[in-house]
Amino acid sequence: MPLIILLPMVILGIAGVAVLLHVLGLSRRAILADDAAARAAWLREFPEDTPKRIRRCHTHNAALIETARGLGVVWPMGADTTARYLKGARVRQGKSGLTLDLPDYTAPRIHLRLSPDEAKTWHRLLESCA
Repeated sequence: MPLIILLPMVILGIAGVAVLLHVLGLSRRAILADDAAARAAWLREFPEDTPKRIRRCHTHNAALIETARGLGVVWPMGADTTARYLKGARVRQGKSGLTLDLPDYTAPRIHLRLSPDEAKTWHRLLESCA
């Protein structure tokens, strides 16, 4: 098949799949609707470490998890969630929330959108555990 035909077919096919996923609602970001959702998201990543305390942000996009092994965070990565321990994390407060620099090449930097009050509270908690 000539490239002049193949290239538009591939581009239109990829665009079509992207539009279809969006129309079906499969492109929405994950949310942590309640503490049970945050707990389930944490346990998918770390099934051996049950959360003791969960603090969700007001937008339900992230949760600070307290466990026997230390603090962790759950946040959305597209339509799914992921979680990491915060041991060795550096915390910076910005205008729109917190930036966490982790010693983890799979998630070296996490930007959390938090209200100013939440950012101060979470920053204080993270600094006290560092």
